[in-house]
Amino acid sequence: MRNWLVLLCPCVLGAALHLWLRLRSPPPARASGAGPADQLALFPQWKSNHYDVVVGVLSARNNHQLRNVIRSTWLKHLIQHPALSQRVLVKFIIGAHGCSVPVEDREDPYSCKLLNITNPALNQEIEAFGLSEDTSSGLSEDRVVSVSFRVLYPIVITSLGVFYDASDVGFQRNITVKLYQAEQEEALFTARFSPPSCGVQVNKLWYKPVEQFILPEFFRERIRLEQRAAFLACVQSFEGTIVWESQDFQGLLSRNLHRVTVNDGGGVLRVVTTGEGALPHEFMEGVEGVAGGFIYTIQEGDALLKTLHSRPRRLLDHIHNLHEEDALLKEESSLYDDIVFVDVVDTYRNVPAKLLNFYRWTVETTSFDLLLKTDDDCYIDLEAVFNRIALKNLDGPNFWWGKLNWAVDRTGKWQELEYPSPAYPAFACGSGYVISRDIVHWLAGNSGRLKTYQGEDVSMGIWMAAIGPKRYQDSLWLCEKTCEPGMLSSPQYSPQELTQLWRLKELCGDPCRCEARG
Repeated sequence: MRNWLVLLCPCVLGAALHLWLRLRSPPPARASGAGPADQLALFPQWKSNHYDVVVGVLSARNNHQLRNVIRSTWLKHLIQHPALSQRVLVKFIIGAHGCSVPVEDREDPYSCKLLNITNPALNQEIEAFGLSEDTSSGLSEDRVVSVSFRVLYPIVITSLGVFYDASDVGFQRNITVKLYQAEQEEALFTARFSPPSCGVQVNKLWYKPVEQFILPEFFRERIRLEQRAAFLACVQSFEGTIVWESQDFQGLLSRNLHRVTVNDGGGVLRVVTTGEGALPHEFMEGVEGVAGGFIYTIQEGDALLKTLHSRPRRLLDHIHNLHEEDALLKEESSLYDDIVFVDVVDTYRNVPAKLLNFYRWTVETTSFDLLLKTDDDCYIDLEAVFNRIALKNLDGPNFWWGKLNWAVDRTGKWQELEYPSPAYPAFACGSGYVISRDIVHWLAGNSGRLKTYQGEDVSMGIWMAAIGPKRYQDSLWLCEKTCEPGMLSSPQYSPQELTQLWRLKELCGDPCRCEARG
C-alpha cells in the first residue's frame, strides 16, 4: 500500500501544479499581445467570470477614434462604477481581415468585390444580347418576359429592341418594351413596336431609339481613410429591369438567358438572375428570359482608362496601408484588451457574419445572462439599461428587447438582394437591443447554416422569425440620430458629438440639454 502511495504522489502533485498554472494563465483568445489574425483562430473552451450583460460593439477596423471616445465616456464610467463594473463585459467586434481591394476599385463601397472591368469596348455601340447563327426560332407561350441587370460603370442606352421571326415578311407584331429602375413604379422609357412603326432592323432584332440617360449618374461620396477625409469619385450602380409584353394574343419570341450571349462591354454591366436574388421582384413579370435587347455606349471612357491604368499602383499602396492598419490594431488590442477579432473580411456587407462569429465567441468563452448589441457610433446609457431591465423583469428565457420594424430597400447602402418579400419580419434597429442567453446559444449553434442578408439588424429579424421570441417593444432604443431624455441608445454620431453628449450627461444628468443655472 505504501508503495502505491509513493507512486501516486508525483502524479497528484503534477496534476495539481498543472491545474494551478492553468488557472493563473490568461485565456488564449484574450491574449492582448496577439495580432488580429492570431486571436481568432480557435475559440478556447473555457468560461470566464459570470456577467449579467455582455456588450458587443460592432466596429470597423479604421474607427480608432470612435472606439477611443467610447473608452473615455460610457465605458470609462462603467469601469469606475462600483456596482456595475463586475457585472458587464464590453467587447468591440472587428473583422480580422481588411478588404484587399482598394475602395476605388470595388463594385460598391459596402462590399469587397472587385469592379472587374477589362478591355472596355469604348467609342462604339454595343448590342447587349446576341444570338448565335444556329439559334432556332420559335414562339413561346409567354406574353410577358423580363430580365434584370446591373450597370457597374456609366452607360447610355440608345435603343430598345425585340427579336423578330425571320419567316415573316416585315414586322407583324405589337410589342411594348419598358425599362424600369429598381423601386420605381413608372418606366424610365418605353418603346412600342407595331407593323406601321417597327423601327430599324439590326442583325436579328428590331430597334427603336429612346430618350437617352446616363445610367447611373455620378455622385461624390466622402469616405474617411486612414484618419483623413478624402473625396472619391464613385459610381453608384444602376439596378434595372427590361420587360417585354406582347399586345397580341400570341406569345413572345424569347430565349432562355443561357441561350444568348451577353455583351457586357468588358464588364460594365451584369445580368442578374433570380437564382442570385433578382433585384426589383415586383417587376419580374412573366418569365425570366430575353425577348429582345438594347443598344448602349460606355461613357467617360478616358476616365475609365486612367482608372484602370493606375490600378496596380493603387493596389500596392492599399496593401501597404493594410499592413499598417494591422499593426495599429495589434497595438490597440494589446493596450486595451477589449477587442474580439472574428474571422471575417471587415466590410459593411459582412456585418451579419461578424455578429454571428461574436455570438460563437461569447458562448464558447463567457458565462452570461444577457447580450446587448450596439454600434461604435452610438450613445449608450448602461445604467438606464440596467434600471429598465429591473423595471421590466427581463430575466427570463427567449426574449428580445428593442425597437422593431423597418421596410425593404432595393438600392443604396441597405440594398437587399436576397430577401424576396416587400416587407421584412419584425426586427430591432441595430443601435441597441438585448437578447437572452438561450437565443445567443441558438444563434451560435446554428451560425454555420444561417443565411445572412443586407444588414445585421434585418438578418436578426429573419433569424428570429424561426424561433418566435417574446418581443419587448421599447421606444427608448432610438433608431435615428436624435436626442431624447432617458434614451437607452441613439445612433450615427461623430466622435465629437458622442463626447459632447456624454459631457452633458455627466454635467447635468441629461445628454440632450443643460438647464441654465442661477
